[in-house]
Amino acid sequence: ITNLFSVIPWVGKDIVRLAWGGYSVGDATLNRFYSFHFILPFLMVLLIGLHLSLLHEFGSSNPLGVDSRTMMVPFFPYYFYSDLFGGIVGAGVFAYLVLLDPYLLSDPLNYEEANF
Repeated sequence: ITNLFSVIPWVGKDIVRLAWGGYSVGDATLNRFYSFHFILPFLMVLLIGLHLSLLHEFGSSNPLGVDSRTMMVPFFPYYFYSDLFGGIVGAGVFAYLVLLDPYLLSDPLNYEEANF
């Protein structure tokens, strides 16, 4: 990622210093990296929820200016409960993978000793 930022003309080096603290990997760089990767999924869930709630409330817009309220699906309890059920099932599968069997989806070759 640092190399991708650094190829931007004129501002690449400044972006690298701002994002990662320079080219060296140290404590500040790792703290930024882990903080970003911890907060990003929560931010994405927040934005997805906001998007879905606003889409159900106001409908979508289009460049032709056609009123989309006639085709808008109302936020009926059935859709809410089906979405809630799907979210609970998905969270349950995710929780099972994370808490009970974290190595289920990993590659078994990761546990073989390297040949020196």
